[in-house]
Amino acid sequence: MAVATAPSGPAAESDRTGPGRAHWLRVAREAADDLATDAVAREQAGKAPFDEVSRLREAGLLTLLTPAASDGGGADWPTAYAVVREIAAADGAIGQLLGCHYFLSWSARFLAGPESVLAARIEQRSAAEQWCWGGGIARQEPPLTLARTAGGQVLDGRQSYATGVMVADRLVVRAVRAGTGEPLAVVVDPARHGVRTDGDADTFGQRLAAGGSVEFDAVPVDADDILGSLSADEDVLSPLTALAAPVGRLVSVQLLLGLAEGVLAEAREYSRTGHTPWHPAWPVGAPHDPHVLASYGELTVLTRSASALTGQAMDAVRDGLARGEDLTYDEYADISVQVAMAEAAASRAAQESTARALDTIGARAASARLGFDRFWRNARTHTLYEPVAHRLRDVGDYFLNGAHPPFVLPA
Repeated sequence: MAVATAPSGPAAESDRTGPGRAHWLRVAREAADDLATDAVAREQAGKAPFDEVSRLREAGLLTLLTPAASDGGGADWPTAYAVVREIAAADGAIGQLLGCHYFLSWSARFLAGPESVLAARIEQRSAAEQWCWGGGIARQEPPLTLARTAGGQVLDGRQSYATGVMVADRLVVRAVRAGTGEPLAVVVDPARHGVRTDGDADTFGQRLAAGGSVEFDAVPVDADDILGSLSADEDVLSPLTALAAPVGRLVSVQLLLGLAEGVLAEAREYSRTGHTPWHPAWPVGAPHDPHVLASYGELTVLTRSASALTGQAMDAVRDGLARGEDLTYDEYADISVQVAMAEAAASRAAQESTARALDTIGARAASARLGFDRFWRNARTHTLYEPVAHRLRDVGDYFLNGAHPPFVLPA
């Protein structure tokens, strides 16, 4: 049982015909319970998560966001967020892997258009073949390049650390068009000639997120492999397309909240069962110890406060998606700022909870067998890749000057 649960909220799409939110939350809890049984051993082994992806696939979670008409789960984004949070509470790395999959597999709807034939065709094939998506479309230097040759278009360059690349059936990457410099989102089959993945991430946390780098050597790119422009120019970027940024960053928020809730739930269970050893430097232990009570109280308030801000941001995102092409830039800016506030609160909640829970448990938290440290390592790794300092600056600039936040996609 988690410390705080994701706000429910109504469905984003009125014509959703899937099994419903309650069904998917039940499936997510069952999958999370399954992952929790061997989370410590799997994390310490650090193998590429092919088995974990199979578990998600068998549960039907990979096609959760695909419309029911395309043989998918027919769920909405609020449901997908709740699922990511539930999985992350049990296994933060798999929560990140699943959240990245949802964002990238949905990216064609943002970039090619919600009614795009290309987006529908990609979704149908993805659902039929049960693809797992990985990669990343955040800006990186040096960028990948997409150049025209006599035989067509080819992709070259190296994509640095990106989630899911070691297990993905399809990659989505950011490339700039040679000559014009226009940034584009490109779908690549990692089995194509000229693609080489390397599990060189070697991070101390999120070890099961299948992160690594990818090299592209004259990889052929068809016209249908280009999802759309990633330009931040308002003459090119529509408010609905820009909404991809806060939608993607809210995945990160759910991951962080899942980590905070997961460590508190496990620490609470440990405290309740009386397995608290004595240590001369820190007399923690009994569930009625004043230090333990105060610590749990403060961390619960911190996490639930972040959850409340996240609920407001989720409502704003849901309403923005429902607005569709009628969404304005001012509305997009307000949504983006609400997500940025949730990011800041969730980042603090995750870092505080995962670090201080170790003190609450005491010296026994150092045991590798118990694996409490994985929560801190996972949260700290993620916050290094997704720092919130710029988000706080955006909130301040919006509050003080009314400035619209920039179009910044998650890493």
